Formats: sequence, structure tokens, C-alpha cells
Amino acid sequence: MLEDPASRNSPGAANSTLVDELAGRWLPPAEGALSENTERAVRSDLAIYAAWCRERGLSALPGSPTAIAAFVDDMAASRAPATVRRYVASIAAAHRSFGGGQPSGSEVVKHALRRMHRRKGRRQQQAGGLTWPLRERLLEAAGDRLIDARNRALLAVGYDTMLRRSELVDLQVTDLVVEMDGAATVLVRRGKADPEGRGAAVYLAADSVALLREWLGRAGIADGRLFRSLCRGAVGERLDASQVPRIYKGMARRAGLPPDVVDGLSGHSTRVGPAQDMIASGIGLPAILHAGRWKSTTMVNRYGERLLARRSGAALLARMQRR
Repeated sequence: MLEDPASRNSPGAANSTLVDELAGRWLPPAEGALSENTERAVRSDLAIYAAWCRERGLSALPGSPTAIAAFVDDMAASRAPATVRRYVASIAAAHRSFGGGQPSGSEVVKHALRRMHRRKGRRQQQAGGLTWPLRERLLEAAGDRLIDARNRALLAVGYDTMLRRSELVDLQVTDLVVEMDGAATVLVRRGKADPEGRGAAVYLAADSVALLREWLGRAGIADGRLFRSLCRGAVGERLDASQVPRIYKGMARRAGLPPDVVDGLSGHSTRVGPAQDMIASGIGLPAILHAGRWKSTTMVNRYGERLLARRSGAALLARMQRR
């Protein structure tokens, strides 16, 4: 086990040693090739795995297939399947970096994952869709303060662009191009599906541009990031991506929406909602894929599954039978 024997009485020793070893051997060569979120997730996953091994007196690296399978069984009792799969992927990455074989790919670990999926399923909880009626209600309920102007612009731009929260907060003033009709395009320099930064131009409707211009004018922003933090009216340098879902939830609470609607909102809601609106409006799949920068139909089908079910063969037959 990657642990200094002299430090075995220290509760966090195995945890920190394992993660530090990984950082020293794997992360530096990969610097710049991985997103900050990926690095942070790997560190967190391995800290959980190392602490679990330490509590049971087991070796974390190299880990035995039976130990990793037991870890999967234990985590599956309280974690979502997607989270447990991510843990296993991080453990596999750690073993690759140390040349410790691939115990995560053994049959006993695969069986543990199958047990989890049979018991809990593979279906992930979906973020609540921030659809057009919800967008309008949140905008109407916002106040007149500077922070309200920012939040209205953030919500409107998020809806039109369908950007992930990290992409949304990285938008730049210089990448905004307003056309004669009041609509605009803005360049997304890089994103989850574009880590190498080829970039993509996305559309903003005229009403969203007006809200954005109001925010920029009142905040005195002429360059740099479009969206900034605010502290007692003072404009900061950047808005942290973690604040995006909090802003949406805060706007929903102000609008008097039920707790379950508020809780369902996330940074992904402005991807789910517009996709649902496009499906409901009869917009073709190629245009939806382009708007959301999806490479396959998987997520669109998932976001719109209830709407699409109403267009299924069974639904069409029922209507033909007048029932």
C-alpha cells in the first residue's frame, strides 16, 4: 500500500499519500491535457477509495480485484450508479499510472457493477428542464437591482445557447457579434465536447441580446468575461460556474415556484429545457443536435423521451383509432 509506515496512526495519511503519489506521477505529465474538473474529480474519487481501504487495512495501490469489487458493493449502497462507475474509472487510471495492472477490469469487479445495475438500474436522474414558460416566469419575477440584471441576462443567454455552466461563464465580450436585426452570435472558445478549442458560434435572440446589453451597460463591462461575480454591488472578475445553478434556483424561489421545481433546476436545465421546446415545436433532429452541439442523438432522445413517446407508433395508432 502506498503509505509511510511511520504515519499509519494518522487518520488521513493513506488518503493524502495515495492522492499525492498520483499527482506526482500521473497529473504532471497530463497537465493541460485534462480539464480542471477531471483532475478535481480524480483526486476526490481516489481520496474516497484510499480512505475506504485504510479503514479495512487493505492495499489501495495495487488493489486486489476482490477489494475493488467490495468497494463497489459498499459504495453502491449509498451512491448513484454513475458516481460508482466514475470511482472505478479513477481507480483504473491510478493503476495504469503506476503500472499496477488492471484489477478494475477483472470479472469480479464487472460482476459487482452488474449487481449494482440490476439492483439500481442505469437510469440517471435528469435535471428539470428550463422550458420557455419557466424562462418567462423567472425573468418576469426578477427585480431591478444590478444582480437581477445579471441573472436575467445569464438565464436568457443560457437558454438560447444551451451552454454548460462552465462554458457559459467563460464567454467573452469580444466574442459577441451583434447583427443589424438585434440578434447576435457569440463564440464558445472551448467546451466539454471541444477540449482542444476549435470553437463554435452560437445564436442569441434579440430579446436576450437586449437583456445582456442592459447588464453590461449597468455593470460597466466593456471587455473580458460577459458574466461576473457581484459583492455588495462591486463587479468582480469572473462568475464561478458553481453559482449558475444557485442563481437559477434563487430566481425560481423568487418567482414562487414549488420546492420540487426549484430543487430540479441545475446548470444543465438550460440544455434540457430548450431541447424539449424544440422537440415540442417540431424542429428537426439535425437542427437540435447543432444547437446543443451534440454528436449523437442519445441525450436528445433522453431529454425528450416523454414528448417523443407521444409521437410513437402506439400514439399515432391510438389517434387514428380515435382513442
